[in-house]
Amino acid sequence: MSTTRRQFLGLVLGLAIAAAAAPQARADGVVNVYTYRQPALINPLLEAFTAKTGIEVRAVFADNGLVERLAQEGRNSPADVLLTADAGRLVEAADRGLAQPVNNPLILEKVPANLRDKDNQWFGLTMRARVVYASRERAPISAITYEELADAKWKGKICMRPGNHPYNLGLVAAMIAHKGEDFTREWLKGLKANLAVKPSGNDRSQAKSVFAGECDLALANTYYMGKMLTEHKEPEQKEWAKSVKIVFPSSPDFGTHVNISGMLLAANAPNKDNALKLMEFLASDEAQAVYANANFEYPVNPSVPANEVVTSWGAFTPDTLNVAEIARLEPQASKLIDEVQFND
Repeated sequence: MSTTRRQFLGLVLGLAIAAAAAPQARADGVVNVYTYRQPALINPLLEAFTAKTGIEVRAVFADNGLVERLAQEGRNSPADVLLTADAGRLVEAADRGLAQPVNNPLILEKVPANLRDKDNQWFGLTMRARVVYASRERAPISAITYEELADAKWKGKICMRPGNHPYNLGLVAAMIAHKGEDFTREWLKGLKANLAVKPSGNDRSQAKSVFAGECDLALANTYYMGKMLTEHKEPEQKEWAKSVKIVFPSSPDFGTHVNISGMLLAANAPNKDNALKLMEFLASDEAQAVYANANFEYPVNPSVPANEVVTSWGAFTPDTLNVAEIARLEPQASKLIDEVQFND
């Protein structure tokens, strides 16, 4: 068993032991969760919360449509907490009046201001960086900027998933926020000209493309590297990961682009007190540590260390712009991507 796997299991076991040792709360109602996050990641946390508090968690898992479902259900929605895998859906839900502010000092203490809503309607839980996977053989670089990805020296050497995927929309929106729409339009044209193949696949397949020699650089999120390095069902993914090196782009105008997963309290939460207890737990040091080791993400809580695999990639300076400002520019980013026919 890998060190990382042992650490994760140890953390989950530790949570369960601590909960068992504490006075057990009576079964005190439920909390209903709508979540875009995968069951394998969230269930250990929800089970530990139930063991600790006696509050039953009823979760609805979906890849899409939960914000729309909240809106359609309106005042009759059973949802108490919404968990998302990106900032865009948090901002969308809040803008549509589907969240309510939470001024809980225990949560505010754990989540930095730039990773939560200015009115405290949503909060980041984990952070991931949008980085370059560089071929160790063909692109032995140690530094790069996002702007350089449009430089003609990389013509025919870059791979990435479609431009309108939320991960890439966030990056394009960040570029608009820092550099303006005109600059970003020309940057997208240059980046498109440098693509080795039509944008497709997911972040793992970008590493596979570099391994196969289809391209020298790829855009991807950090945590997929950890997942590939510890993949046992498809061991070939380890080879993909070992063929590349993570390079953290750092531009003169902003640091490395980051996105978040996060949570919000539903506007019509029928079990508000229990929902607040769950949100406190998810922002806690113990839950943040499980997140960090289960999914190779960076905890938003600065007092919680990242997994040792993650720290081995090196330090970086994350963009300090509030993620809400970036998320609100995603529709504009999508229009630019369509305008330059990026995915064609």
